[in-house]
Amino acid sequence: MDEIELANYPARHFRYAVAHKVATITLDRPDRKNPLTFDAYAELGTLFRQLAHASDVKAVVFTGDGGNFCSGGDVHEIIGPLVAMDMPGLLRFTRMTGELVKAMRECPQPIVAAIDGVCTGAGAMIACASDLRFGTSRSKVAFLFVRVGLAGADMGACTLLPRLIGLSRAADLLYTGRVVGGDEAERFGFYNRLVAPDQLLEESTAMARSFADGPTFGHAMTKKMLWQEWSAGLGECIEAEAQAQAICMQTNDFERAYRAFVNKTRPVFEGN
Repeated sequence: MDEIELANYPARHFRYAVAHKVATITLDRPDRKNPLTFDAYAELGTLFRQLAHASDVKAVVFTGDGGNFCSGGDVHEIIGPLVAMDMPGLLRFTRMTGELVKAMRECPQPIVAAIDGVCTGAGAMIACASDLRFGTSRSKVAFLFVRVGLAGADMGACTLLPRLIGLSRAADLLYTGRVVGGDEAERFGFYNRLVAPDQLLEESTAMARSFADGPTFGHAMTKKMLWQEWSAGLGECIEAEAQAQAICMQTNDFERAYRAFVNKTRPVFEGN
């Protein structure tokens, strides 16, 4: 697929804007703490698949409006209909939600989740699928699947969460569905850092812009390797990284960094 420009992507089920090579996705149903609908799941998955081919977006910020991140699947618009679905319909839904996580992990741009307030269920999984998580002390993270009679195994939770916070802590959260405050989530390693609520979006965007201004080809390769090496042995990982780094050493950005070092200047990366 040829490269495309996504600055003017016509989002229907969330807000979307691009500035300084950073796309900001904002869930915008603040009256209900930004729950997801069937259409929102599908459109988000489509957007992240398209971002893999975007020439004008080098990093992404994912956030929510109104002091909350995302309360998960909408109880009335998703949970209710699911109760009446047959098995093929349920499987189509669960595969669609998982496709969003896969699309986020497979798109080359680093994703920074800016999390305030409620971050539960599918919202917590969107956070897990992001590359970095900035939170606030008043945020509340919970994997609520068990509370509605389901397994904690949802949207990749049993593979993503243990890699973020460790197997024992992940088991705690997935078995109990308990709410974790911002301070505890940072101690767990779920958050990269805690930020004051009024500075959350600004600092998350600043981080994303630093990625967008950096060696974006190299960042994309880092993300690919982080994803690819989860299920590989050490020897395979070392060989894969040797090949990846050799490819990166052929880029102009690598030579730019060397020339800048020699000239005692700061490199200006262009992503090629």
